[in-house]
Amino acid sequence: MSHDPYVFAAMAVLILFALYRRFRSVFGRQHLRPAKLKSRIAILAVVAVLFGIRALHSPAMLGAGIVGLAAGAAFAWWGLKLTRFDVMPGGVFYTPNAYLGAALGAVLIGRIAYRFVALYPALQTAKAETGSAFAGYTSSPLTFALFALVIGYYIVYCAGLISRANALGAGTPEARDVASPPSAP
Repeated sequence: MSHDPYVFAAMAVLILFALYRRFRSVFGRQHLRPAKLKSRIAILAVVAVLFGIRALHSPAMLGAGIVGLAAGAAFAWWGLKLTRFDVMPGGVFYTPNAYLGAALGAVLIGRIAYRFVALYPALQTAKAETGSAFAGYTSSPLTFALFALVIGYYIVYCAGLISRANALGAGTPEARDVASPPSAP
C-alpha cells in the first residue's frame, strides 16, 4: 500500500498552517524582538546556502537564484521604507506594509500551486523513473527565483528591523527592562 496520499495530505496541512501564520504576521502591529529576528536570519541563511549549493550545478538556476535574492533585497529595502515603527512603554513595535507582504506571499503560493497542478502527472512519472516525485518540480528557474526572492526579502527585512531597533534603542538594557514583563515574586 502506498502512503503517498497521506504524506501529501500531512505536508499540505503543515504548509497551510505555516502560510496561515505567515500571513497573520503580515497584518497588524508586532513586537520587535531582535533575538527572534536573528534566529530567523540564521535559519534562512542556512536554507539559502543549501539552495545555493543545489544551484551550482546549473547556470540557469544559479542566475535565477542571484536575481531572486537581489530582487528580494530590493523589495525588503522598499518594505522597510513602508514599515511603521512605534516606541511605546512596552517596547518597540513595527507594522509591516500589508500589501507588499501579501503580494510576495501570493506570488509564491500561486507559483507553487501552478507548478503542483500543472506538473502532478509529471511528478508521478518522475517518481517511477527516478524514485523522487519532486525531481521535475525542483528544476524550474522561475520557481527557484521566487524562492530566492522570498528568502532574500526576509533576510534583508529582518536585518533592517534589527538595525532600526538598535537605532531606536531597543538594544539598550533599559529598553529590554521596559519590554520584559515583571518577574514573579
